[in-house]
Amino acid sequence: MQKVIKHIVTSVYKPLVQRYLSQDRTYRYGDLKVEVPAGVFHPGIFFSTKMLLRYLKTISLENKSLLEYGAGSGLISVFAANKGSIVSASDISPFAVEVIRKNALDNRQHVKVFLSDHFKNIPLQSFDVIVINPPYYKKDPQRIEEHAWYCGTEGQYFIQLFQQLPAYMHAHTQVMMVVCDGCDISMIRSLAETAGLGLKTISEKSNLVERNYIFQLSINLKQEPSIAAHV
Repeated sequence: MQKVIKHIVTSVYKPLVQRYLSQDRTYRYGDLKVEVPAGVFHPGIFFSTKMLLRYLKTISLENKSLLEYGAGSGLISVFAANKGSIVSASDISPFAVEVIRKNALDNRQHVKVFLSDHFKNIPLQSFDVIVINPPYYKKDPQRIEEHAWYCGTEGQYFIQLFQQLPAYMHAHTQVMMVVCDGCDISMIRSLAETAGLGLKTISEKSNLVERNYIFQLSINLKQEPSIAAHV
C-alpha cells in the first residue's frame, strides 16, 4: 500500500514541481530570504535542505569553519554565517556561484564562495563542519545544471568526493551528507568504504514521497549495518 501511495503522490507532485521550478523564485527560512532562479536547486521544495538545517540547529556553529559543498542557492551557508560560522561555499555552476554571493550579500552575511569542480579550486585547509547535499541519481550529467541531480552512472561524483574529502578534515571534523531511499545507498557505502570512510546514520525522516537520511562521514569509522537492506 505504501508503494502505491508513493507512486500516486509522486506522479502528481513531480509535474507540479517541474512547472514551479521553471520560473525564478524566492524562499524564506525564518528571517532569511534567498533568491532561487530557475535551474538552481530549490531548498524549500525538496526535503533534504530543510532536514540538514534542522540538524544544524542542534549543534554549535559559533566560530566554526564550515564548508557547504555544492551549495546551490547558498541557504545553508547564509544560515551558518548568521549563526556565527566562518563560512565557505562551493559550486560547479558559475550561475549558482553568483546566486550564492548575492544571497549572502542580501542577507548581510559574509560567505567566501568558490567556483569549483569538487575540491579543485578550494584552498587546502581543514574545516570544522562540512555539509553535503549531493547529486545521487545514476546518470551522466550532460549540462552544467544537471550536476545538481546526477552523480554519474558509476557514481563518479562520490568517487571523487570520497577520495578528496579526507584532506579537508581534521580529527574532529563533522561531515554530514543527506541522501534519500531513491538512490543507490549500497553503492555509496561501498565507494566510501573503498576510500577509507565510514557512514553512520545520525538522522532519518520519512514523508509521503521518500525517506531521507543524514550520514556522518568519518575516517576509519567502523561500518554500521547497511541501511539499504531495510528500505
